Amino acid sequence: MPGSRAPEHAPPSSKGIDMRSRLTLLATATATALLTAAPAPAYASVRPGVTYSGEGTFYGATGVGNCLYDATSDIAIAALNHTDYDNARMCGAFIRVKGPRGELTVKIVDRCPECRPGDVDLGQQAFARIADPVAGRVPITWTLVSPDLAGPVSYRYKEGSTQWWCGIQVRNHRNPVAALEVRTGTTWRQLPRQEYNYFVSADGAGCGSDIRITDIHGQTLTDTGIALTPNVDQPGRAQFTKR
Repeated sequence: MPGSRAPEHAPPSSKGIDMRSRLTLLATATATALLTAAPAPAYASVRPGVTYSGEGTFYGATGVGNCLYDATSDIAIAALNHTDYDNARMCGAFIRVKGPRGELTVKIVDRCPECRPGDVDLGQQAFARIADPVAGRVPITWTLVSPDLAGPVSYRYKEGSTQWWCGIQVRNHRNPVAALEVRTGTTWRQLPRQEYNYFVSADGAGCGSDIRITDIHGQTLTDTGIALTPNVDQPGRAQFTKR
C-alpha cells in the first residue's frame, strides 16, 4: 500500500474582388500570422483550472524521490501518480489538495508508480492535515496552483556533467516547466526531459551556455552566466509570474 512504500528515489483566390476586399484579406492574414507566432500554453495531462479527483494516501516522504531533489524539513510534499507525473513535467509543481479534514498546498517531489490517475501519495504529516491517518486512504480532489514563492528560479547541473554531456535541472519554479533550451551558437536547442527530472544534452551541445525555460503558460525566462558546475544550485534572475 502506498502508505508504507519507500520513495523511488509535450488564401483564397482574389479574382473578382475589389481593392477594399483585398485589403481586408491582407489585414486578416497578417493578424492570423501574428496570433500563430504568439507563445502558446503547453499544457499536458494536468491543466490549470481543472479539478482532479482520486484517492489520497501517505508515505514516509523526505523530499528525496524521482524528481531528484534534496531532503527537506518541509512537510508539504507529495508524490504524484505515474500518469499525471507525465515524465517529470509535474516535478516541482504545486497542487492544492482537499480531503475530508481540510486542504493543503503541496509540492510534487516524487512519483507514485502504483497509484492510479488522479491519486496523490502525500507525506505523512501532510496527509494528517487533510484526513485522519487512521483512514489510510481517503477520497480527495486537487488543482494545480501558482503560489507565492520567494526568490528566482535556480538551476543545477547533474553530477558528472561536462562539456561532453550534461543534465540540467530547474528548481524553485512557481509554475511547471514545459521546456528548457540551451544556446548553441546563434540558435536555441531544446533538450529532452528525462523521467528523473533533468534535461539532457547527450552530446554536450549547449552545456554551460545560456539557458531559456518556458512554463506551461508560455512564459519564458532567459539566464546567462550559469556555470557548468555540477551539484550546485545557481540562481537565475527572475521568477515566473503568478497565473
